[in-house]
Amino acid sequence: MRKLAAVLAIVVLSLAAAAAAFTERESGAHVTLRTRVQLFHGSGEWNEVHADYRFNPAKSAVIICDMWDKHWCTGANNRVGLLVKRMEPFLEDVRQKGMIVVHAPSETMAYYEGTPQRMKMLELPHFAPPQELKLAEPPPLPIDDSRGGCDTPGETEHKAWQCENPGLRIAPEDYVSDNGQEIYNLLRARGIETVFYTGVHANFCILRRTFAIKQMTKWGVRCILLRDLTDAMYNPQDAPHVSHAEGTELVVQYIEKYWSPTALSGDVSAGLR
Repeated sequence: MRKLAAVLAIVVLSLAAAAAAFTERESGAHVTLRTRVQLFHGSGEWNEVHADYRFNPAKSAVIICDMWDKHWCTGANNRVGLLVKRMEPFLEDVRQKGMIVVHAPSETMAYYEGTPQRMKMLELPHFAPPQELKLAEPPPLPIDDSRGGCDTPGETEHKAWQCENPGLRIAPEDYVSDNGQEIYNLLRARGIETVFYTGVHANFCILRRTFAIKQMTKWGVRCILLRDLTDAMYNPQDAPHVSHAEGTELVVQYIEKYWSPTALSGDVSAGLR
C-alpha cells in the first residue's frame, strides 16, 4: 500500500511538473532574431543567421535609451520624432502583455525627482552584479563618428535636453533610471531574463551607457536590439561615405557580429499575440 501511495505521489508530481512546463511554453512568446556568424572562423566572411527565440513576457523588459525631448543635432532630433511615432504603439503592446518598460533618458534624473516611477526604482534592493564575462575586444565601428556624427551642417555638440520626449507616455507601472546598477537591481528583483533595447544612438549610448548593451552583456543579461527602433549618429560626409540609412545598418550589423542579436518591433508584437 505504501509503495502504491509513493508511486501515485510520483505520478502526480510528474504530471504537475509537465503541466507547469506546458503552461510555461504555451504562455511564452517568440520572436525571430537576426545575428551574424563566421561559418569558417578567421575567414572574415560573415553570414546572416536567423533564429526563433522564445521568451516569457513576464520576465522581459524594454529599455528606452536617450529618447530626449531635444537633441543638439537637428537631423538626429527629426529622426527621433519619427521613432517616437513608431515606438509609442509598440510600448503599449508590450505593457499589455506584462513586460516592464524602463525609461532611460540620461542626464535628466533631476526632472523626474519625486515621481513614482523614479522613486520605486530607487527603493529596489541592491544586487551585486556578477563578475564580468571576459569577452574578446571587438574591432572599431565600421563608421567614422569622431566628429560627433551630426549630419546637419554647422551644429556643435551641447546639452539640449531636459527630459524624455513627451510623445512617449510614462505609464504608472513603468520605471525611470539612467544608472546601470539601478537597472540591474530591477532586472534581478523582477527576475528579468531578456532585455529589448530601443532608442538612440546605436553607435554611442545604446552600446556605451552604464545600462547599455555592452555592460549588460558583460553581466550575463540577454540583450536584443530592436533595429527598427534605433538610429545612428552618422554623417555621410565621413567614412565610409554611405547614406545615413546605410551607415545605421552598418552599425546594426556590427552589433549583431560582436554584441547582441537584433529583432523587429513588429515581430515582437506579433509574437506576443
